[in-house]
Amino acid sequence: SACLHRHAAAFSRYLRDKSNGMAGRVAQEAQIARARAAIAHAWNVDTASIGFVSNVAEGVAIVAESLDWRDGDNMVIDANEYPSVVGPFLARRNPRVTLRQARGTGADRYNAYVDARTRVIGVSYVSYLTGERQDIAALRTLADSVGALLVVDFTQAAGYLPIEASVADFAFSACYKWLLGVTGVAVAYWNRARQPGWSPASAGWYSFAPGSRSYDDPPQLRDDALRFTRGNPAHASAYVLADALDYLAAWDVRDIQSHVQGMTTAMLERLQALQIPTLTPAEPARHGASVCIPSPRAQAIVDAMAQRGVQAWNGMGRIRFSFHGYNARREVDQAIAALRAVWA
Repeated sequence: SACLHRHAAAFSRYLRDKSNGMAGRVAQEAQIARARAAIAHAWNVDTASIGFVSNVAEGVAIVAESLDWRDGDNMVIDANEYPSVVGPFLARRNPRVTLRQARGTGADRYNAYVDARTRVIGVSYVSYLTGERQDIAALRTLADSVGALLVVDFTQAAGYLPIEASVADFAFSACYKWLLGVTGVAVAYWNRARQPGWSPASAGWYSFAPGSRSYDDPPQLRDDALRFTRGNPAHASAYVLADALDYLAAWDVRDIQSHVQGMTTAMLERLQALQIPTLTPAEPARHGASVCIPSPRAQAIVDAMAQRGVQAWNGMGRIRFSFHGYNARREVDQAIAALRAVWA
């Protein structure tokens, strides 16, 4: 996402605080607390359930390595799932986790793949590849039917869609997209009501309860989701995130969603009229803030549009247009005009 002007001031505050000894350290921890509280409010959960990791893959890996896996256990995903949700499970060696991939576009496509040996359903609320929005409540019911964990990546949704994180057992989000932050910090959510006895299989100094010094008795882990955070949090990124969350809080997220999906719906209608195929479901309830177009020429098309002042994304054989609150409806017309000019 585009950076906010206030990010420069946030970085400057961090640099001043880092140079100010112990008082500066207290100030840094205050920014961690500020960012946690803001995410908790936005996700409708308590602050203690929010921690931080460096990226989504790290958080998912901490969950994956904490489970007592048995031969024959499986994980169910969509075949187009983001690698950070799948990789930490797929890379396990002893025992290996059987991966079951739901294919197609049906909202109930996961059902045929879940059984009594399913330990985890891993899902992105909104797909990075197609822009499809999943029915998380239905997946919660499906996971409960076999006693599986529901692990959710909210990266492509947090910041413009209402988030009810408590539907998941564990949830994560990168902060450099619609949350308007930067890389280096990601949100980690632990549903302590659903998984009260959970603990990671590894830890660092920050994971332990403050004041732990002796190894004669094993130090106690923090009693909240900061047990996810093994070492120093990325304080500079947290300063930016806290300011970005304050900025987003000036608007009702439902208004942002309405504004954003007004643009996605308009673009999908224009593309349909032009007979340009898309990967993104047309119904607003089934997509997020992105419109994705398959093309073997994605790189060339994105480069050519950039020369016309329109920024889009490419990769995995598709062009992705993504909207946020700072975009205007007229930019749909600009994007369509640029796409038409280079499509042929």
